[in-house]
Amino acid sequence: MTLLQLKNVNTYYGQIRALKDVSLSVKAGEIVALVGANGAGKTTLLNTISGLLNARAGQVIFEEATITKESAAKIVGNGISHVPEHRQVFGALSVYDNLLLGAYHRYRTVGRTAVDQDIEWVYSIFPRLAERTTQLAGTMSGGEQQMLAIGRGMMARPKLMLLDEPSLGLAPLIVKDLFAVIASLRDEGMTILLVEQNARAALRLADRGYVLETGTVQFDGSATALLADPRMQEAYLGGAVPA
Repeated sequence: MTLLQLKNVNTYYGQIRALKDVSLSVKAGEIVALVGANGAGKTTLLNTISGLLNARAGQVIFEEATITKESAAKIVGNGISHVPEHRQVFGALSVYDNLLLGAYHRYRTVGRTAVDQDIEWVYSIFPRLAERTTQLAGTMSGGEQQMLAIGRGMMARPKLMLLDEPSLGLAPLIVKDLFAVIASLRDEGMTILLVEQNARAALRLADRGYVLETGTVQFDGSATALLADPRMQEAYLGGAVPA
């Protein structure tokens, strides 16, 4: 089942067209990687899906309903959670309170007990956060803040999670652990649209991928096919990897 679909989406900053007739789809239960150089429009695309920016033309469709002009708050309520670039945790609040804020739109309907159970679910996936539940988020390492940002996104119980550059600025071992968590979330049934500068790592993790260049989709296909594509290897993957 197609969960998310973009049809000829155009997004502008003033008079500058950042996305140019972008079309893509994400099926339920898969990881789709969105790769490309800096400035290609990847973050703009996620912001357009989550309602932080409004497309000037085209359609964003989620679960067969058009959400192109919906507010960010309503889109979260519809089931899309956005984990932004640079983490953007609330530094003056504790780990626990950051996670609690991730469930703000559900709190009145599901109640405190259910929300606390979800926090325990996050802690089971990120034990380091359980150890730091009362610590101020701003005093944590970059890797710990990224765990918290993903955990906060999980607290919305999303049908689709948008992940923007989760590996940015992190050590390789931490990145490996985070990617393992992302794969486990997919295995549990979560659908993920992943923006990632490290194209090779993203495509090894993903089921399918899209390559964005100056606001347009240049290539798309299965992750395996993109990794093997000589054009991709030359432009984005640093050359072919010896067998």
